[in-house]
Amino acid sequence: MMQEKTVSSLPGIPMLFLALFIGAGGVGAAITMFAGGGEGVPVLILITSILIALLLLIGLYKVEPNQSAVLSLFGKYVGTNRTQGLHFNNPFLTKKKISLRVRNFESGRMKVNDSGGSPIEIAAIVVWEVTDSAEAVFNVDDYESFVQIQSEAAIRAMASIYPYDPHKEGETSLRSHPMEISERMKTEIQDRLTKAGITVIESRISHLAYSPEIAQAMLQRQQAGAIIAARKRIVEGAVGMVEAALNSLKDKGVVDLDDERRAAMVSNLLVVLCSDRATQPVVNTGSIY
Repeated sequence: MMQEKTVSSLPGIPMLFLALFIGAGGVGAAITMFAGGGEGVPVLILITSILIALLLLIGLYKVEPNQSAVLSLFGKYVGTNRTQGLHFNNPFLTKKKISLRVRNFESGRMKVNDSGGSPIEIAAIVVWEVTDSAEAVFNVDDYESFVQIQSEAAIRAMASIYPYDPHKEGETSLRSHPMEISERMKTEIQDRLTKAGITVIESRISHLAYSPEIAQAMLQRQQAGAIIAARKRIVEGAVGMVEAALNSLKDKGVVDLDDERRAAMVSNLLVVLCSDRATQPVVNTGSIY
């Protein structure tokens, strides 16, 4: 596997001035010789000086901040220069610029099946950067396309491992554990992009929903679960209130109820406390017995 190595280059500013000086000097010398009556020599000096100046100019290349230049000679990798500024190297070298800036992309909405087989829609944002420019250039054909395709494949694979909603207490799911899912997604993507010299900085889900064909049914299931949980909390609170009321009546000696009357009072209190509508009281004007 190709790995990045550093290559040194000459400063570009002096070589630029040298190229201009040689070119201008050759033109001036040729003009002077032509004026003095020379014919063949001035033409040779002019052509030679222009060729040397062009070779010097061709050997110049610049590296911007957060950029690298990958240098190769006739198909052989020579090295990478990350030092910003104007540089000079062998004019016959091929120089390919690679951006080292942090980049991101958002995948399209993909339809996949979660671990339970339910169709869902998922999309993610991946933040990445090139850390090894030689691997990015020589190990893959098009590293930007490679990042996109492999990231989407990793997102699909990760989404099929977890359920959309937890089916039991403490189970990791796509919706309930965003931090754990993001870390797992980052690991999955990084494993696929390491060979291309890419480092994944962050990945997170940007869209998560059931597919339209089952969205309504799943919404009803979620609503039912929420209603059951709320009813359970209401019943637990009502039982505590009834118990406190009966104990208070007994301790203060307000009324002494037998088991049958106690059961009737418990039933009435639970109806009042647990009903989702206002209850209508019935006043007993006769004897309690």
